Amino acid sequence: MSGLVIDGQRESGQDVRTGNVTACVAVSNIVKSSLGPVGLDKMLVDEVGDVTVTNDGATILRLLEVEHPAAKVLTELAAQQDEEVGDGTTSVVILAAELLRRGNELVRSRIHPTNIVAGYRWAMREGCKYLKDNLATPVDKLGKECLVNAAKTSLSSKILGSAESEMFANMAVDAVLAVKTPTTGGKYKYPIDAIHVLKAQGKSARESELLPGYALNKARSSQLMPQRIAPARIACLDIDLRRAKMKMGVSILIEDPEELNKAQEKELDITRDRINAVLKAGANVILTTKGIDDAALKYFVEAGAIAVRRVSERDINRIAKATGATVEVAMADLSGEETFDPSLLGSAEEIYEERIRDDNVLILKKCKSTAACSVLLRGPNEYMCDEMSRSFHDAVCVVKRTLESNYVVAGGGAVEAALSIHLENFAKMLGSREQLAIAQFAEALLVIPKTLAINAAKDSTDLVAKLKAVHHAAQNDDSKANFSTFGLDLQAGTLRDNLAKGVIEPAMSKKKIIQFATEAALTIIRIDDLITIRKNENDGSSPY
Repeated sequence: MSGLVIDGQRESGQDVRTGNVTACVAVSNIVKSSLGPVGLDKMLVDEVGDVTVTNDGATILRLLEVEHPAAKVLTELAAQQDEEVGDGTTSVVILAAELLRRGNELVRSRIHPTNIVAGYRWAMREGCKYLKDNLATPVDKLGKECLVNAAKTSLSSKILGSAESEMFANMAVDAVLAVKTPTTGGKYKYPIDAIHVLKAQGKSARESELLPGYALNKARSSQLMPQRIAPARIACLDIDLRRAKMKMGVSILIEDPEELNKAQEKELDITRDRINAVLKAGANVILTTKGIDDAALKYFVEAGAIAVRRVSERDINRIAKATGATVEVAMADLSGEETFDPSLLGSAEEIYEERIRDDNVLILKKCKSTAACSVLLRGPNEYMCDEMSRSFHDAVCVVKRTLESNYVVAGGGAVEAALSIHLENFAKMLGSREQLAIAQFAEALLVIPKTLAINAAKDSTDLVAKLKAVHHAAQNDDSKANFSTFGLDLQAGTLRDNLAKGVIEPAMSKKKIIQFATEAALTIIRIDDLITIRKNENDGSSPY
């Protein structure tokens, strides 16, 4: 009987697994040097010449446009971590690659992938359980200072992590608490979409500030409009308020000059009817994504309203959500008459225009549906402002996750070292092959403190050995003090109690890193066949 013929390329067995692991480790090596408070930045230049300077793992991998199918799993992993937690994207990629590398070595040692999958899953569950029961500390015990310290820990590895970390950490905490919204059951949510980040080049980072309400980086369309309106009734439109014109391809032949004047007047009448319909509904602030004719501005000036044109779709959707407005895309009813439903309007306590540095900004204060605030980031150039925005977003996400999960853990490799020792001891109690996979999982966790030490130009072997000894004593010798929160001090090159020193991270972040990294590693370890499918020119879609 002849063998199966596949129209395409096929690789199978250990070659495929080794190729996948090599690709994933290569991706990990790219971001590895950017981990930690002294991590280095990457400069990425695209085909157009646009430059991005960052050390954010998710941003680096997204811009790399990785093509290898297995390595793509790691880029998606970083994006998932960024979406779920907002921070820890570099750590999750490094851990996943290390788990893969060690899993591949086990396969080479004749351990079946099924045993490795079972062992890794077992280690993941046991690790997450131990983290929650023994390593996590409730936020209530530490107070507001805990939130500031969590934000500072996140910022320590960013461009803002030098002298400005204290200022920006407090700003991130204040911003998240400003958008605190009660939900059912006496709980609160923190919609960070309500935190609007404005970037302005010029001045120093220290001149960044937190603004009350939603700051729209737009000025009034006319200086004759009022500078302040209270209370504000806001209409959000996706409608052109310029003179109505015929669509392309439509032409009208006019022979009488008087008819031409009538046609022009009718064009203005359509726009005037739209504006009057909005004003009649009670709106005194009109925002539109499209344009407003200079001739049409007089109607708003006469009504004492503020009109703003060419607002970005993102801004108008955020404002609509914050104020309770509905974005209107068409105003004409079935009879052709222009109408506007007053229930579509949003409201805020006041709207006023303020000059910030060189620009005029409109600020909506105390919005109806969602509390909102804005952050103005200043920097010397575009690259600095963009990286500041990414760093601040990570800090805000960390504060949000800390408040939601209500638990924090010590940073600086403390959690990874504690889990490594615990899983080593746990593996020794098992009598099955899964023991080997769990032991390798325990060793893989130490890649985080090792990388932190290497990036800080310290002796990683010596530091990690001391760290393991301390955590071994904490877990196995009851007469010793509790050293479970001890981690690396990368400035001095020693060990310290990172929880007491304020180097903390949300427990949820560490838990997600372990879960996501394990699942990504298992996805790739299970692959033992790579078939490149070639489509025939005649694939059955044509009868010829």
